[in-house]
Amino acid sequence: MLTKKQLLQKKEWVLKLLQQEMQKRKLLFYNTGKKVHAKQLEFHKSLKRNRWAFGGNRSGKTECGAVETVWLARGIHPYRPNKPNVRGWVVSLSTRVQKDVAQQKVLSYLQKDWIEDIVMVSGKKSNAESGVIESILVRNVFGGISVIGFKSCEEGREKFQGASLDFVWFDEEPPQDVYQECKMRVLDTEGDIFGTMTPLKGMTFIYDEIYVNASADPEVFCIFMEWADNPFLSQSEIKRLSSTMSAEELEARRYGKFVDKDYGLVYPEFDVQVHVVSPFEVPQSWYDKFAIDPGLHNPLSCHFYAVSPEGVVYCIREHYAPNTNIDAHIQSIKKIMAELNWNASAHGGLIDSASCQHTLASSKSVLELFQEAGIYASPKVNKDILAGIARVKSYLKNANGEIKLYIFSCCTNLIRELKTYKWAGGDRPVKADDHALDELRYYIMSKPQPATIAPAPKPDVLKEKERLIRKLKSSHRG
Repeated sequence: MLTKKQLLQKKEWVLKLLQQEMQKRKLLFYNTGKKVHAKQLEFHKSLKRNRWAFGGNRSGKTECGAVETVWLARGIHPYRPNKPNVRGWVVSLSTRVQKDVAQQKVLSYLQKDWIEDIVMVSGKKSNAESGVIESILVRNVFGGISVIGFKSCEEGREKFQGASLDFVWFDEEPPQDVYQECKMRVLDTEGDIFGTMTPLKGMTFIYDEIYVNASADPEVFCIFMEWADNPFLSQSEIKRLSSTMSAEELEARRYGKFVDKDYGLVYPEFDVQVHVVSPFEVPQSWYDKFAIDPGLHNPLSCHFYAVSPEGVVYCIREHYAPNTNIDAHIQSIKKIMAELNWNASAHGGLIDSASCQHTLASSKSVLELFQEAGIYASPKVNKDILAGIARVKSYLKNANGEIKLYIFSCCTNLIRELKTYKWAGGDRPVKADDHALDELRYYIMSKPQPATIAPAPKPDVLKEKERLIRKLKSSHRG
């Protein structure tokens, strides 16, 4: 019969053995159990070929890259097609960062019996964690051997030439020339690029190419991870660390957000993960107005808006096209109206007052041409830029923290402009790439200011207390 002390010692011994076994089989327990990192799973489940996780320090983003690398090399990815003899690179900013971060993470998820061989740059393969690894040869479940190569951006673009790869993982943001060269490495295999980074450099090429997705590449996916998304971080530690950082540091190091180093974004309140929603069937009783910012060489932007009974605005469809004649714009807008079963008479629109002007190319104004085609829009819009920006901000998040504006994910140009709209210095935004935002302002300015909760009336006792305090302060000054 064991004593209570002996039972406790045995329990501790069993727990220690279990923890050791779990560490050996770390990948088996990744995102299982009671604590699950939902953002990591969303990253892994995306089938896009250019995926990025933007996250604060310790948000769990690097674990994503390491697990993705091992799954692909081993041929056991649970959400993507697998194959034998996979070749991929893990790209770090420097050899030191590779040794301290990326290779340690990859090794932690590789079981010893999965490793065929390790090729070292320096150090001994028997103690690979302490050296610098050139490549790891992994036994693939389909019978072949996969190769995980390690590269440093310090080597320069030329060292990234020639190879044909199935994937490249960027651990932190690479130089643009290295990134472009690596995209060529996966071209013939139709392979994958994925990156995990904290955007400490501000709005670089990754901001434009991935977050904004300026080229509208359908294979681009990105997700933001912050400390609160990581279920393994202490809430008290999050609170303590947050209190020691500036607002700019918090944006990048906690939330993984891009910060403009020169002039700020006009709409920092806009959050793709909050304000952009998947399209759903909108009741026709919600239909409200459409808004147009006209253009011929410049893009003509037109969006259709609906309002729920609770006063929440939804931007549900988009027409956006540059270098197009009026007839083509009219056809596109009328096509959307037909698809939505939008009654143009009951739910008219708004249009920039500049549409009333006649041009040398036509005896009729743009407004007249639209009206003749049955697209009825009023040019009486409020064009006050600062007031309009303030009103849009209040719909993105009002004083009570409520969201009153959502945008369907199909409205890609409006989303892109909201992401990139910046102040020019002073009190005016940069006058460029703002056509969708102009007509969004016209529409929002036609709506009421979102209501805020009035502060509760002060009790008479508190009023009397404040009066006595003011009287006391006044007597001291006297």
